[in-house]
Amino acid sequence: MKRVAVSIVLIANVMTAQLHGQVAPAPTDSSKSPKKREKAVAEKGHKSSGDKISAPAATGLQSNEPTTTEIYADEAFFDSTKNMGIFSGRVKVTDPRFSLQSKKLTVFITKGQNQGLEKAVAEGDVGLVRDRPDPNGGAPTRAVGRADKAVYTAATGDVELTGTPRVQEGMNMHVATSPDTVMIINQNNQLTTHGPSRTEIRQPPKEETKGETTPSVASTPTPSPKP
Repeated sequence: MKRVAVSIVLIANVMTAQLHGQVAPAPTDSSKSPKKREKAVAEKGHKSSGDKISAPAATGLQSNEPTTTEIYADEAFFDSTKNMGIFSGRVKVTDPRFSLQSKKLTVFITKGQNQGLEKAVAEGDVGLVRDRPDPNGGAPTRAVGRADKAVYTAATGDVELTGTPRVQEGMNMHVATSPDTVMIINQNNQLTTHGPSRTEIRQPPKEETKGETTPSVASTPTPSPKP
């Protein structure tokens, strides 16, 4: 997997019951024949390369259907007593609302009956990509964020970038000029910066109008020699 440091922004709600399913074997149905049980185990093994997490959609989504987030990593650890999961080694997250890559990802699950994602912390070469839909039906606007660390809070939908963060949208770039600068991107892709920063606004070169020719400088005629 190509390592990229991209941006910004977020983890979907995680169900603790599914985390338990990762560490505890599922009950065996005694009504199944040995061959059917072996087939079921084999199919489960083929799907273990990525952890699929289904949960209710976060605030701001116009859908009542659960949102599925897939987390891929070299290693995963789940602690049901602390309601948390740790993913490390080439972590990649795919979600309908964003994509993320980092070296380490820690997710915290809320306690209680309606369990879901409380907070997610990505660390190490963090890259996040989020597309903002065009209200007029045009192409979405893509924002790419890079930082040493990103913290997503499910209650607000905000993503906080620290560690010399930078965000690019189109050709424009917003870069922190201090390692202490903090950038916050909300669920509407609105950016707020606390601390010194530099903004680069770039414009593409203007194209020449069709049919328009550049006037040439008339050359001075060379006098003919006298007879």
